[in-house]
Amino acid sequence: MRPLHPIDFIFLSLEKRQQPMHVGGLFLFQIPDNAPASFIRDLVTDIRNSKSSPIPPFNNYLNGLFWDEDEEFDLDHHFRHIALPKPGRIRELLTYISQEHSALIDRAKPLWTCHIIEGIEGNRFAMYFKIHHAMVDGIAGMRLVEKSLSHDPHAKSIVPPWCVEGPRAKRLKAPKVSRMKNVLQAIKGQLECTPRVAYELSQTVLKDMGRNPDYVSSFQAPSSILNQRVSASRRFAAQSFEFSRLRHISKALGVTINDIVLAICSGALREYLLTQNALPKKPLIAMVPASVRSDDSDVSNRITMILANLGTHKDDPLERLKTVRRSVLSAKERFKRMNANQILNYSAFVYGLAGFNIASGLMPKRQAFNVIISNVPGPQEPLYWNGARLEALYPASIVLDGQALNITMTSYMDKLEVGLTACRNALPKMQNLLTHLEEEIQRFERIVDGEPVPKLKAVS
Repeated sequence: MRPLHPIDFIFLSLEKRQQPMHVGGLFLFQIPDNAPASFIRDLVTDIRNSKSSPIPPFNNYLNGLFWDEDEEFDLDHHFRHIALPKPGRIRELLTYISQEHSALIDRAKPLWTCHIIEGIEGNRFAMYFKIHHAMVDGIAGMRLVEKSLSHDPHAKSIVPPWCVEGPRAKRLKAPKVSRMKNVLQAIKGQLECTPRVAYELSQTVLKDMGRNPDYVSSFQAPSSILNQRVSASRRFAAQSFEFSRLRHISKALGVTINDIVLAICSGALREYLLTQNALPKKPLIAMVPASVRSDDSDVSNRITMILANLGTHKDDPLERLKTVRRSVLSAKERFKRMNANQILNYSAFVYGLAGFNIASGLMPKRQAFNVIISNVPGPQEPLYWNGARLEALYPASIVLDGQALNITMTSYMDKLEVGLTACRNALPKMQNLLTHLEEEIQRFERIVDGEPVPKLKAVS
């Protein structure tokens, strides 16, 4: 029995019918050339007939304020096998993912589902896996992915991803710590954090607020069409971009890959809002999740957030990049002075009001940020599942009332995999953001290569 982390509890508390709080991943596989026609059927049969038992967190269900072990695990509750109607294009695949990502997960069981999807053009199949955000954050989810797949194209394993035993799962199963001991340890940790957190809070109030132009508070995000109330209907769009292009830009400009990624998102959002005649005069503020995980665990959540000024009020891509970089560096310098628990406690104080507003909806026209942009490092080597090569993995995430768009990215081999999740009813033609991302990468390429850069549309 494992206690809920406070962040896990927040994700559970935020959930409602129009606001599912699960994250997901779309994994696109290439069927081996020499595979029999029954490859998918055999794979599904092996999964259903596997004698292996699910391991944490896949066998954990919600029991009050604790994760408990499901003694009556039912695979049919979690596992699906479907085939797309012909011609099985990516369009049909993304439509299916959009529909499934809109549905809540049953809280009476472990909070995850897995879908094997066949019939995809190009001799491919997909796996869509969704799991409640209370169970994992981005880093933990990526570790589960890497643990479940193989670097060996010849490895044959019929062990389902939710049954792959590892040292982290063994540690989770081994100790049976009493509830009282867990509570006392939590109280001790909070007391040890207090002095440093109090000091950093005083520095924020006395030195940063109103004085540091690069400090981004939770009170300066403008109203925008990105910040509407959401329905239960989701739209998911995805695309891959060559990582070498981003490395070329970052190296030429002397900034990090993350700086470039945020700047590209800034330009794409600016262009999208211009096409909708909805660009705010003040710059958009992005919430950028940041991992504070200091161990090799792959469950629960250990994240804080950085508020980044996207500089969308500026026409010049380089000026937007400078604005983004300065605001991110300001937050990172502050976090460098604290350990993981201190950062989490500091964030709870600074952003607690914003979180309460999201949960309660008391001030629907006020938001601490306009959009969530997350970038999770992924595997650099090719991965395989029973000989099928993983071609791409696209992350799907959450949207909230007042936060109708989520941009989540991960790296895989030499690609940046981008997944856009949005409320279908709130943001028209959201998938056009993928085109705007490509256009913004091209603008930066022209800048670093010394070529003329076309002007963006004027603000109306």
